[in-house]
Amino acid sequence: MDLGTLIGIVAGSLLLGWAVTKNGSLLDFIDPAALAITLGGTLAATLINYPLSRLKETVQIIRRVFATTGDQLPALIDSLVANAERARRQGLLALEEDAASATDPFLRKGLGLVVDGIDQQVIRSILENDLAALEQRHKQGAALFESMAQYAPAFGLIGTLIGLVSMLRSIESPAQIGPGMAVALLTTLYGALLANLIFLPIAGKLKVRSAEEVLRKEVMLEGILAIQAGDGPSVLMEKLNAFLAPGSRPEQLKGHSSMVERLAAAAMDEEE
Repeated sequence: MDLGTLIGIVAGSLLLGWAVTKNGSLLDFIDPAALAITLGGTLAATLINYPLSRLKETVQIIRRVFATTGDQLPALIDSLVANAERARRQGLLALEEDAASATDPFLRKGLGLVVDGIDQQVIRSILENDLAALEQRHKQGAALFESMAQYAPAFGLIGTLIGLVSMLRSIESPAQIGPGMAVALLTTLYGALLANLIFLPIAGKLKVRSAEEVLRKEVMLEGILAIQAGDGPSVLMEKLNAFLAPGSRPEQLKGHSSMVERLAAAAMDEEE
C-alpha cells in the first residue's frame, strides 16, 4: 500500500477533526441530509456524464491510488540487458522463452514480435499505438475524478440554497436564523471537502501513476527495439540509463556493469 496516500488521508482527517472540535462539537458538523444532497448529487451527475461501464472500473482505478509501485526501472533495465546478452549469444529466437515468461503484457508482446522477425518500424508502430491507448485510458480515469471534484462544490452550493429557502419559509423569529444558516452551510462545506480532500488528490495521484507506467513502457519500447537492432548489453545499458534520475545513474551503472560482467563470464564458461 502507498503510505503517502494513507498518511495524507489520515492526517487531513485528523486536522479537520481537531479544527472542528476545538470550538465546538463534531456532531454540529454532521447532517445526513446535507451529505445526501452533496454526495448523492455528485454521483448522479457523474452517472449522467459517464457511461455505466466506465463507472464500474472506478474500484479498480481507486486500487491504483493505494497501490505502491516502488522504483521498478533498475530491475527492468537489468532484465532488458539480460535479454540483449542472450540475444547476442544465442540469437533472437532464444528470446522466445523470455517472451513467454514476461509478466508485463507490453513486454511480452514486444519480445514476441521480435522473435517473429517483424520489421522494426512495424514493431514501433504497434507498441506506440498500445502506449497511446494506455495513456488515453489513464487520462479518462483521472478525468472522472476531476469531474466529480467540479460537481461536489456545485451541489454543495445547491444544498445551501435549498437549506436557505427552507429556513426562510419556516422562520418565525430572528433567533432561528443562526442555527438555520449553520445547517444550510454544511452542504457547501461537504462539497469543498469532497473536492479538495478526496476527488482532486485522487485525480492527481492517478496522473502520477500514469506517468510512472508510461515511463516504464517507454523503457521497454526502447529496449525491445535496441535488442532487435543488435545493440550489445553495454550500449543498451547506456541508452536505458538515460531514463534514470541523474543522481542514481552512477550507482545503477555500476550495478549494471557488474551484471554484464557476470553474464559475460557465464558465456565464457559455456564456451569452455
